[in-house]
Amino acid sequence: MKPFRESKQPPPAAPPPPAPGLLTFAREHAAGLGAVAVLGAAVMGGWILVSQSPVSPDRTSIVLPENVELIGRAEWVRGDLKGEALRDASLDGGMPLDDPELARRLARAFAIHPWVREVVSVSLSHPAAARVEIICREPVAMVSVPGGLLAVDAEGIVLPSEDFTAESAARYPKLTGIESGPRGAAGFAWGDPRVEEGAAIAAVIGPEWGPLGLVECRPAALATPPRPWELVGPGDRVIRFGSAPGQELPGEPTAAMKVARLRGLATAPEPTTSLVDLTLGDPNSPDSSAGAPIPASDP
Repeated sequence: MKPFRESKQPPPAAPPPPAPGLLTFAREHAAGLGAVAVLGAAVMGGWILVSQSPVSPDRTSIVLPENVELIGRAEWVRGDLKGEALRDASLDGGMPLDDPELARRLARAFAIHPWVREVVSVSLSHPAAARVEIICREPVAMVSVPGGLLAVDAEGIVLPSEDFTAESAARYPKLTGIESGPRGAAGFAWGDPRVEEGAAIAAVIGPEWGPLGLVECRPAALATPPRPWELVGPGDRVIRFGSAPGQELPGEPTAAMKVARLRGLATAPEPTTSLVDLTLGDPNSPDSSAGAPIPASDP
């Protein structure tokens, strides 16, 4: 048997050259791609630097305190009402004009200030600015307390005492006979009906206080309302005012009628008695059945 002879196969064909692809393109354009990579890195690095660098706010879109116009600040308010209101509300660092709540936030900031009775309006404008109109509380009396005086308005709201000097406080009616102290800070009600009544009397008397030379207003008794009130003038002169406005007894003259009597007293000759009673009406009035002022009782 003849040995098995391996049949000869033709040699395999050489593989075709690879088609141009990504690797080939990379080899042929290595320099260009390197430049693109460098440019991309530079752009990305610049974006990072810009994104991390501080950007100063646009002054046309940020409402700064100096661009808030306050209308209605009363002459008797000596402090920086606008600055205090913005500071206490944390709005003194600038406010974005596009904040939809900005007008409400400004109104709230001024409404809670102890000198502000009412915020009339708040308006915003561009470039960034705001206009706030307010009505201030007006002091009508000083309440005598241990250590000094505290100012109140016609409703018995306590006012900031730091806005008054000893000289300016002396120009207001002084309420005495008040044994309580205020229950809250400035901007809140005193919390004592006697303070509210005395403040109402001082407010209704108004400018007539000075010409009469009155020095104080005090409750004649500590009973429950309606309690009578007295006005004390120079020397031993006492004017019995009676009930506080709105609390008059049946047949008692109204507060307006009492004030009219006071105007007459300011220009009348020196009285012969030390006690004048406004609760009896005007004895010179044709429709008054009251007699002459009650003379002071002998001690």
